[in-house]
Amino acid sequence: MSTLLEIKSSVLRQVQVCPSFRRRMEEEPASGSADPPEPTAGAWKPGDGVEFFAQMRLILKKGEGRQGLPCPEVLLRSSSPAPAEPVDPSRGLRTLSQEEVDMLYEEALYTVLHRAGTMGPDQVDDEEALLSYLQQVFGTGPEEHAAAVERVKKAKAPTYALKVSVMRAKNLLAKDPNGFSDPYCMLGILPASGAVREPSPHKEQRFSFRKGSKRGGPLPAKCIQVTEVKSSTLNPVWKEHFLFEIEDVGTDQLHLDIWDHDDDVSLVEACRKLNEVIGLKGVSRYFKQIVKSARANGTAGPTEDHTDDFLGCLNIPVREVPVAGEDRWFKLEPRSSASRVQGDCQLILKLITTQRDTNMSQRGRSGFLSYLLLLNRLLQFEHRAEEPNSSSWRGELSGPAATVLCLHGAQSNLSALQLAVLHWQVSSRHHQTRTLDYGYLLGLLEDLQAHWEEAGSLPQEQEEGLADSFSAFSEFGLQLLRQLRDYFPATNSTAVYRLELLLKCLGKLQLFQPSFEICPFETELNMDIAAALKRGNREWFDKLLNTQSPREQPGPQRLAGLIKLADTIYEDLQSCYGIYASLFHSIIKVDFFTLTFRQLERLVAEEAWVLTEELSPKMTLEVALGLFELYLTLADIQRFWSSIPGRDSRSLALAGIHAPFLPAVKLWLQVLRDQTKWRLQGAVDVDTLEPMDASSKHSSSAATASLCFSHIQELWACLAWPDPAQAQTLGTQLSQDLCEAALFYTELLRKKVDAQPGAAGEAVSEPLCVVLNDVELLRKAAGQALRGLAWPEGAAGLEGTLPRPLLSCTQALDEDLQREARTVTAHLTSKMVGDVRKYVQHVSLSPDSIQNDEAVAPLLKYLDEKLALLNASLVKENLNRVLEALWELLLQAILQALGANRDVSADFYGRFHFTLEALVNFFHAEGQGLPLESLRDGSYKRLEEELRLHQCSTRECIEQYYLDKLKQRSMEHNRFGRLSVRCHYEAAEQRLAVEVLHAADLLPLDANVRAGPAGLTPPPPPPAVRSALRMLEGRPNKEAQEFVKRLRELEKYMEADP
Repeated sequence: MSTLLEIKSSVLRQVQVCPSFRRRMEEEPASGSADPPEPTAGAWKPGDGVEFFAQMRLILKKGEGRQGLPCPEVLLRSSSPAPAEPVDPSRGLRTLSQEEVDMLYEEALYTVLHRAGTMGPDQVDDEEALLSYLQQVFGTGPEEHAAAVERVKKAKAPTYALKVSVMRAKNLLAKDPNGFSDPYCMLGILPASGAVREPSPHKEQRFSFRKGSKRGGPLPAKCIQVTEVKSSTLNPVWKEHFLFEIEDVGTDQLHLDIWDHDDDVSLVEACRKLNEVIGLKGVSRYFKQIVKSARANGTAGPTEDHTDDFLGCLNIPVREVPVAGEDRWFKLEPRSSASRVQGDCQLILKLITTQRDTNMSQRGRSGFLSYLLLLNRLLQFEHRAEEPNSSSWRGELSGPAATVLCLHGAQSNLSALQLAVLHWQVSSRHHQTRTLDYGYLLGLLEDLQAHWEEAGSLPQEQEEGLADSFSAFSEFGLQLLRQLRDYFPATNSTAVYRLELLLKCLGKLQLFQPSFEICPFETELNMDIAAALKRGNREWFDKLLNTQSPREQPGPQRLAGLIKLADTIYEDLQSCYGIYASLFHSIIKVDFFTLTFRQLERLVAEEAWVLTEELSPKMTLEVALGLFELYLTLADIQRFWSSIPGRDSRSLALAGIHAPFLPAVKLWLQVLRDQTKWRLQGAVDVDTLEPMDASSKHSSSAATASLCFSHIQELWACLAWPDPAQAQTLGTQLSQDLCEAALFYTELLRKKVDAQPGAAGEAVSEPLCVVLNDVELLRKAAGQALRGLAWPEGAAGLEGTLPRPLLSCTQALDEDLQREARTVTAHLTSKMVGDVRKYVQHVSLSPDSIQNDEAVAPLLKYLDEKLALLNASLVKENLNRVLEALWELLLQAILQALGANRDVSADFYGRFHFTLEALVNFFHAEGQGLPLESLRDGSYKRLEEELRLHQCSTRECIEQYYLDKLKQRSMEHNRFGRLSVRCHYEAAEQRLAVEVLHAADLLPLDANVRAGPAGLTPPPPPPAVRSALRMLEGRPNKEAQEFVKRLRELEKYMEADP
């Protein structure tokens, strides 16, 4: 037969840990006591707890998104197209008259028909395609177009000219003894008649300018241009500009020579330069110079024998110059096959027209103005109305349009700076009539800035036009910034990106401010931006105020609108901080968040002050709820400012706003107290005292109570009353109300369970288990809520500790709920008393022939079954309470069984000792149940002592008696001895009765060295001695009876001895 010493409760080993309190608290109960959906506006009525807490939950949800500083990733929720910006056709360039349109059409046709130079790979070289494109742009019919083309062809051809900029050369040959040269350039246009010379039969020879040369029919002096001489360098920098008229674009060519200049010096001066000779090549050049000087001073030969040294030449056909011009390095060429040259020369070439037979030219219209009008016409045509998303158009021109503009700009001799200015002027004006991409405009400004830094100036008329375009664009941008929230909402990532580009454009305009002789801005642009933002903030606030809370409405109606207004302002401030602030600060150095917060906070504070003064005399429950909600939002605004590092909220207009809201808050807390009780009453009324679901062991009313307390705690945290004294008053009252509500709920539960009829013969009541779990859940929820009601105690309070009133309230409530839990536990275990006594009686009545494990098996089986039910129904804390109560019940039942059975055999007591140890192992359950320290304490020690003494022999009991007598003597030495007294107070007679029992270890004062105080008796034996004596009295053997008889005689003798 297997022993039951190994019996352990499998149920106890698998005690389930209940779900976390926080997770249960966050979820609404799923039973019939669950709160209904969010009520409609105005549905709350005093006394309706469900709707009141639903309204309170809405307030809490509103505050959930106000924890900490906002993140841009949270705010940017949409990537849809940005809102359309306002456009005004009148803000573009002026509309041309029909005559001006005709002249512009003629100018464009003239540009195409008289194009010159080489077309680039991206340009259209088809004349018919270009003419057809212009016909579409200007909207002319075929006959009208053909006639216009014919008129232009009959006009006089333009006069062409070649602009040549000689920039620099590099890696030239050294011709002087010092290892350098003194280079200069001679350049001119070779007409078709003199461009080519007949080659010599011996050497190939190219044309070159020779100083003083008589051969070959030199060009007239007026056709030749010469640069400065750059002394002692092989990498000269000239940066000189020349203009040559072109007779025939198809055959003329540019010729350039680079020479080393040699001064006419005397023989003596040449000899003195010996110290400047460098290297063997320098020696050769030195002797050559000596020979030249000797010839020049006497026996000079032909003139050409002592001309400047040739360094290289260039021959560039004019027809090969690109239409847009070119800036490139050309490799130097020799003038004959015997010439030795090296190096490169950088030239900037541009083919222009100086005279044009068009009406615009004849009327004095400059090429700058013609280009501006033509570009505006082409831009309007390219930016068609049927463009699907015109605001993203970046000014991409078609091939024909780009070609026509390139031809006209080159022929009009417009510089890169002028072209950049024209494109900005036209595009920025066009943007105000039809929205363009700000990235395109920013690129134009960057291009303009780059060319401005190189050139740095414009003609006064053109600079004035550029200044006007800057003023117009900045005015347009400021208008958009005034309506920032409409055109660049913070939730739209596309709109925010457009705002970033707009600010960068305005930032670029600031860079030009100190560069203009005629400044387009009266003040600093960032000051204008700040003023526009302030004005926009005020207009936005006034619009919201007039829409949501007009001043002509009655106070209660205005209150609801002001709450919405305050919520909108908080959300706007979040957007300002999370989205707008960084853009404005990093790009144009404007502190947009501080500017906006200060302005809106002051405006909403003024409205709140006025409204609270109006509503204070008319305080009702609805008004109190509205004012409470309004104060929470205003407090959130104030905390938002304080949460930013380095910001102090004491200087805000909202700093003292809490004062007028105090009466409303007090009234609201009173309403909260009553509504909480009504809410709990309603939850208990519909509670069936059954677990909510399989994962929880409490009923729906406990979940509702926990959620109510959680909402109260969260609402107190949101309230965060700033005045310490007032906060203590409010917090103390709220904590007392919460404790009262918790006790009120336990009373409702007790009445509910008492009213339910119990099942006959049911040892474990499920409703009682649910109530016990409800009380435990309430204890945790109320404790956490009370700890969350802490208020600031000023400088005297210790951080991290609860205020004294709140601490005492928390401890008192915990004791009350612990006591309630013990009461329910006792009620639950009282149903098991009869069964426990019956099974203990079974153990005591089992015959000696039955093994101990068989005798105790029914009791353990009963306990295992009941504890399995309890474990399934109770949370761990309550299961431990029931186990402790049941353990005490078992110990008392065994003690009663022992007291009812005297004069029994030692095997009887051995069986109960076996039962006791089996029960200890059962309830301990290998550490999963009760700890051994608590099991082997209290009644267990008394029972274990009784069983041990009953199992001892007579001699062992006598030895135990004397051992206990020895233990009675105190081991401590007292100077004056010890005196034992017994006293009690008689309330009826109002006197204190004192009885002297005995004394010990008194000081010896008599001659016989003995103390003799009167009336002292020896101390009574301790409980352990009395137990041993009682055990011996019950023994039937002669030795035990004789020992007891002697003890009695000894006691009588000691009592009679004076």
